[in-house]
Amino acid sequence: MSAPKHFGLEVAGGVAAITLNRPEKKNPLTFESYAELRDYFRALAYDETVKVVTLSGAGGNFCSGGDVHEIIGPLTQMDMKGLLAFTRMTGDLVKAMRACPQPIVSAIDGICVGAGAILAMASDIRIATPQAKTAFLFVRVGLAGCDMGACAMLPRIIGHGRAADLLFSGRAMSAEEGLAWGFHSRLVEPSVLAAEARALAESFAKGPTFAHMMTKTMLNQEWAMSLDAAIESEAQAQAICMQTADFRVAYEAFLEKAKPIFTGA
Repeated sequence: MSAPKHFGLEVAGGVAAITLNRPEKKNPLTFESYAELRDYFRALAYDETVKVVTLSGAGGNFCSGGDVHEIIGPLTQMDMKGLLAFTRMTGDLVKAMRACPQPIVSAIDGICVGAGAILAMASDIRIATPQAKTAFLFVRVGLAGCDMGACAMLPRIIGHGRAADLLFSGRAMSAEEGLAWGFHSRLVEPSVLAAEARALAESFAKGPTFAHMMTKTMLNQEWAMSLDAAIESEAQAQAICMQTADFRVAYEAFLEKAKPIFTGA
């Protein structure tokens, strides 16, 4: 895939670091950046060099959502066919994030609202600063809270009542609320946010990445399964993992009292 035009990307050590890079506007999304992010996450399913993804914003903010002038304005002039094409495209970005086999770690500072809150929600792990403010603002522009999978995913992360509170009101969830409710995994100071996210991503990249892929797959698939079906699916998934070289490497390292070196094979 060619270098992206609408977001920053650096790949090193198995970690793909995506940066939303329009700091002068608090990193809003455009039609082009939505589509390019969707295409990049889709392509990750076939990229064995990337083991983990980090997602962050430049300039002390994560993402201010859809650009008012470049997205919101034009949407008011579209017919139903154009509007549905747009809402399906934005939903496809979330689908691509959930379907890509690599874990996604979001590093959230400052403003994280609207579609930015959705990107954070669609990530697997969220690290934030005490200054992070997350809001699902759709109701404030006359829209429903059911945007890009929010009504399906947010209740599973923080609970139905808390999700309803945020989606009906459009108010900001403080960093402390996000931590207490399980939206954020941890809070760190802004000065170490990037380093913390990078360190976590690198630890995943050095782990059994095939097994990480299987974990992410089952986390997604088991949403719609009965307990019996989930247990059977996990039995099959774990049996597959037991055939990997990483499983044998871990056993041999244990015998030798050494740290295993995983290859993802």
